[in-house]
Amino acid sequence: MRDFLAAAAILALVVPAFAQDTRTVTDDAGRVVEIPADPQRIVSLQDLFFSVPLIELGVVPVGSHGRSNGEGTQPFMRSSKMMTGVDFDTADITFVGTGTEIDPEAVAAVEPDLIVLSTNQDPELFASIAPTILLDFNLSDKFALYDRLAEITGTEHNLALLKVRYEQQLAQLKAVVDTPAISVNVIAAVEGQVRSYRHFAALGRVLDEAGFDMPDAVKDVPYGQYADFSPEMLPQMDADLVLVTYRAEQGETAQDAYDQLEAAVPGFCSFLTACQNGRVIAIPRDETFVTSYGALGMLAYSMIALTATPAN
Repeated sequence: MRDFLAAAAILALVVPAFAQDTRTVTDDAGRVVEIPADPQRIVSLQDLFFSVPLIELGVVPVGSHGRSNGEGTQPFMRSSKMMTGVDFDTADITFVGTGTEIDPEAVAAVEPDLIVLSTNQDPELFASIAPTILLDFNLSDKFALYDRLAEITGTEHNLALLKVRYEQQLAQLKAVVDTPAISVNVIAAVEGQVRSYRHFAALGRVLDEAGFDMPDAVKDVPYGQYADFSPEMLPQMDADLVLVTYRAEQGETAQDAYDQLEAAVPGFCSFLTACQNGRVIAIPRDETFVTSYGALGMLAYSMIALTATPAN
């Protein structure tokens, strides 16, 4: 019996030591941080760029930043349910706040072993709770954040499979569509301006990597960014296919996208050959923005449907 108790005491000492294995990483603020080698209870303080990729990688956070459509409404993680099926109401994830208004007490309550936060948050507010990693979500290539999250969580193999799947989807798009012969622009009316998302986020990546052409007016917009143009520039936004986006998760519809464009540029259809040819198509903005390999695949197939033409 004494031998058993002694062995149990030794085991009690050994197991916590094993559970606390750590490694050192340098975050995007240049901070050298010691984090768990195998984090199990991650809090993500950005839904679109951190929480959704983590879930796709097979790591469901115990707490996450989210959004709200108004007082008394159910909070949600932007684009997460559409991409993964996972949200606050379908998984055991605690909502810890919106925007920069994240409550450290709410974060501490879920007992995280790692906190991933974004550029607009102060690591020192959370450093006493658990190790904090700051990732710069202002990077032009949001999918670089995906690579970092896989590295932090040890899920590089899962990411490699997602990349292989997307490569196959992209290859199919390029095989069935003469992409260099088709120009595509992605626009929305925002605060009286015409915003081009041609190079931005998930849809911008698919369009660029597939090799679609674009209007000359937007060719100098840096990769990963969008640009605003005055309403008078709308004719220069024309393309063979013009996609106009709307916030479906905020209750907007395709008609809202057209109405907003009409408000910014009365009679907008007369300025776009694409519109006169029935080639101005409204699509939800949320799926085009999210850092998601699932979204890349959806968008690749959407572009096949919108641009593949039957042989004559």
